[in-house]
Amino acid sequence: MTTVKLSKPVEHNGNIYDEFTFREAEVGDLMIADAVKGEMSKIVAVLASMADVPLPAFRKVKSRDLNAIMAATKDLLGEEPPVTTGA
Repeated sequence: MTTVKLSKPVEHNGNIYDEFTFREAEVGDLMIADAVKGEMSKIVAVLASMADVPLPAFRKVKSRDLNAIMAATKDLLGEEPPVTTGA
């Protein structure tokens, strides 16, 4: 799990979010991406699910915070490091 503090809190339905805690992605999180169109929308839907945050709240996150979130959650998303071969 990893927690990312937002540079500016977001509000949704009376709840204030000033940080998000992300768990490792599960298949169900990835399946949520099928409900939306567009590559960025799919990424945001998965991240919101991983943090158990309503998607409308996550949509209010500032772009600089999204960049920090994506960097901090890369390993939780199961991204493999690039394969290199010795030449």
